[in-house]
Amino acid sequence: MVQIKTPEQIAKMRAAGLVVAAIHAATREAAVPGATTRDLDEVARKVLAEHGAKSNFLGYGGFPATICTSVNDVVVHGIPSDDVVLKDGDIISIDCGAIVDGWHGDAAYTAFVGSGHSPELIELSRVTEESMWAGIAAMKQGNRLVDISRAIETYIRRQPKPGGGRYGIIEDYGGHGIGTEMHMDPHLLNYVDRRRGKGPKLVPGFCLAIEPMISLGTPKTEVLSDDWTVITTDGTWSSHWEHSVALTEQGPLVLTAPDGGRAKLAEYGVVAAPDPLA
Repeated sequence: MVQIKTPEQIAKMRAAGLVVAAIHAATREAAVPGATTRDLDEVARKVLAEHGAKSNFLGYGGFPATICTSVNDVVVHGIPSDDVVLKDGDIISIDCGAIVDGWHGDAAYTAFVGSGHSPELIELSRVTEESMWAGIAAMKQGNRLVDISRAIETYIRRQPKPGGGRYGIIEDYGGHGIGTEMHMDPHLLNYVDRRRGKGPKLVPGFCLAIEPMISLGTPKTEVLSDDWTVITTDGTWSSHWEHSVALTEQGPLVLTAPDGGRAKLAEYGVVAAPDPLA
């Protein structure tokens, strides 16, 4: 069952989303050469405490940290550690969430550590982020869930990959519903699988975490012995971007973007819904 939210509930999710945005800003600033991924987790903990919010990652299925820190060939669910020290030239995807008054926010971004990154890596992150926005722009009344998947996949497949070949759209992980829980129905693929049909119709009150993950090579992944860390099977580096989005009567509202998604959605000819907390 898809949980449909009222405008008042979406406003509460917006409050949680703004805490997530604050965590992103703080961890992005702290993701520098010499920092450990545990350092970044401590930064996130402090932001949550400052806002009176709770972590929806810590303890989820036994996860031992506040954020996921996925470096280089780690796709998702990397566990912060004192042993993982960021180096110049690394990339890191940081995934985090927050709970405010029982309502959840969840978002991720990829950051460049230091300098000297190849055009291939810069383009990898750009394509992943833009495919997310293409998916968000497809979150409109009357569309089906598959239209979001199609928009993401189509954007990725139209981008030339530096050096040739194709990007790997990660197959085993995707987006999801969000609301009174972090992970809810429906599951959102980042590609079209015709066996799954069109999915539910998008109506006001529909909330999704839209999160493409792509690699420079394979779409295949494996989980390490810690039962959390997901890596690409061929060792190629990957990028992960995510926003939580609510569909309202006035259009999509990007709950975890500081401006509600207004600037980026305008590039796609879509008007973002008014911010209920503005």
